Amino acid sequence: MTAKIIDGKEISQAIRKKIEQEVKMLLAENIVPGLAVILVGDNQASKTYVANKQKACKDLGMHSVLIQLADSVSQSDLIDKINELNNDESIHGILVQLPLPKHVNEKDIIEAISPEKDVDGFHPINIGRMMTGQDAFLPCTPYGVVEMLKYIGIDLEGKHAVVVGRSNIVGKPAGQLLLNENATVTYCHSKTDDLALHTKQADILVAAVGKRNTITAGHVKQGAVVIDVGMNRNDEGKLCGDVDYDQVKAIASYITPVPGGVGPMTITMLIKNTVKAAGRRRQIALEALN
Repeated sequence: MTAKIIDGKEISQAIRKKIEQEVKMLLAENIVPGLAVILVGDNQASKTYVANKQKACKDLGMHSVLIQLADSVSQSDLIDKINELNNDESIHGILVQLPLPKHVNEKDIIEAISPEKDVDGFHPINIGRMMTGQDAFLPCTPYGVVEMLKYIGIDLEGKHAVVVGRSNIVGKPAGQLLLNENATVTYCHSKTDDLALHTKQADILVAAVGKRNTITAGHVKQGAVVIDVGMNRNDEGKLCGDVDYDQVKAIASYITPVPGGVGPMTITMLIKNTVKAAGRRRQIALEALN
């Protein structure tokens, strides 16, 4: 068996075509979905991510604002800027690019963003809504993972999904979203004894630990669907994931490559959340008129 490659670029483009139609409908009512990205410092990887987000907005005819702040910016000044954007009616989504400098408390910054503009899906209110199955802005990378699985026709109901990783950004919400789709979910992490014992039971295996070659052939059940969320560098400096791709593709039924797998989906889900936020604002305005 050789696994079928899950092409994140292809799937994200298909989803963006649908988003484009939603944007056109909003534009016809003089509503321009707006995304503001705050970039603190001079991290080159962050700059690249932000540039890709801005390009995606431009391609879809959306409003995009980039606010660049020095690495030395105070936490209070950063929160003041967020509050400005919270009150800016031309902005529907706010994203503060992570990581932040050590002197800035990430939790405080995330909580300063209005939950109705939290298109990253990290605010505790959106996390709480997600946990209880309510309408919410979902964290972009886990959201992208679930959308990928649906796109290729994987029925998640009743499947055993194993998530390796427990970060607040990917691991925990990925498991919750899979649970919301009626999968049976097991979480594993760096302290898990006998990792392979758990991962070899997975119908769907999500690797999100940030360490290359964490998942090898010995960790995967024949025919499993393997989603690699990792973003690492190999000895040659090339991008790679958490999965030993060459080994695992001979065992899995489907597999995501790195790059070109989950990555493109993250930005697409961010755009989707921003358009959703604009649509929500429109609905609130309409209800106020009635």
